[in-house]
Amino acid sequence: MLTSVSLTNFKAWKSIKKMRLAPITGLFGTNSSGKSSILQFLLMLKQTADSADRGVVLHLGDDKSPASLGTFSDLVSKHDASEGMSIDIEWRVEKAILIKDPDRRRASLFESDDLSFAAKIDSNGGGKLAVQSLNYGLGTASFTMTRKEGEYKYALSASAAGFKFKRHQQRAWPLPAPVKFYGFPDEVRAYFQNAGFLSTLELAFEKMLRNVYYLGPLRDSPRREYTWAGGDPADMGRRGENAVAALLAARERGVKISRGKGKPKLTLEEYVAFWLKEMGLINDFRVEEISKGTNLYRVYVRRGPGATEVLITDVGFGVSQVLPVLVLSYYAPEGSTILLEQPEIHLHPSVQSRLADVFIDAMNVRKIQFIIESHSEHLLRRFQRRIAEGDTIQNEQTALYFCDVDKAGSTLKPLDIDLYGNIRNWPKDFFGDEFGEMAATTKAAMARKSQEG
Repeated sequence: MLTSVSLTNFKAWKSIKKMRLAPITGLFGTNSSGKSSILQFLLMLKQTADSADRGVVLHLGDDKSPASLGTFSDLVSKHDASEGMSIDIEWRVEKAILIKDPDRRRASLFESDDLSFAAKIDSNGGGKLAVQSLNYGLGTASFTMTRKEGEYKYALSASAAGFKFKRHQQRAWPLPAPVKFYGFPDEVRAYFQNAGFLSTLELAFEKMLRNVYYLGPLRDSPRREYTWAGGDPADMGRRGENAVAALLAARERGVKISRGKGKPKLTLEEYVAFWLKEMGLINDFRVEEISKGTNLYRVYVRRGPGATEVLITDVGFGVSQVLPVLVLSYYAPEGSTILLEQPEIHLHPSVQSRLADVFIDAMNVRKIQFIIESHSEHLLRRFQRRIAEGDTIQNEQTALYFCDVDKAGSTLKPLDIDLYGNIRNWPKDFFGDEFGEMAATTKAAMARKSQEG
């Protein structure tokens, strides 16, 4: 699970220092205040790790990428590429990473479930990016590659009690540039006798990014027919276009999802149907092949008990909009991090509230981490209520923020929520000026009555 993010000079963010990430992290605030940019930052790292091009420092995206960020000058704060950009991420793994000592049998060098990665990236002025430094942390130990002054050659160092990197004899050459923005070059393992474990840290970083999933705000319209040829989609797609294929793939694999101790396991379809009913959207839900061997499927729903069964295209738009959110929450591998932009779009306020319960449930039964960008007061209010109740989520399991913008750029304000669900530092006009609207309405009504009298 991601535990914190720090960055400098990314889009509207001049600086974010140690932003705490919880199992449920919510980003609220004004339009164009940088909420989505925080998600784009994580997506940029993920798509770089997924890229087949080992020579690209940062994959800034294209038409097929979840984040398309243009050039480095477009990306950095105030478009000043000379200042560069810094990255700092901390995360925790479920099982501690143990690094054994290659020189001593049964001895270990380091062990921790807390990891970190940091990098500084700049431009050479010709549009080519370069890594100034990269650093991995494992517990209290850290391992760093640093670019030499005025050169594109690097040195390796460690800050760990009782440990130093040992060079092979006659291999005192400087190191070449890192692979992408986070990888130690192969020469590190070739030049140093005891640097093989660095691959373990790289793999842990890549695994963390592979377990990040994203669903965008604009989701596909429902279809009368869906094609599925037996594939197992890696995610929902940016617009949720793979939701039905994911349901069918989970059915084919016989996936059963635990609901907690003492409760029967459900298939993914049953879990989705349960939440659609809980939200008051439909009563029944099923996916069926039109005829055997066609690879064409239809989604049927029943709006209420005894109602006629119809296609998903013949009910309200909200069902198709919330379907990818539900499927991804229970389809993504256990322990994944899910990034959601405006999951509440096209949903009734009562359904928006119930979305909070979906996220809390997926957090509890599947250890899913959610980072949510939203404008929904109803979503936030439900989180507050559940914190006050204290049964399904605790205060420390949330990190809720208000994003705003001033002359210097975007600003991030943690919302101070007490044990009773109250926000003690509620920003002015957080969700509009409700009392101002009420006062203006009352004043207008009094004026109109006086004119009528």
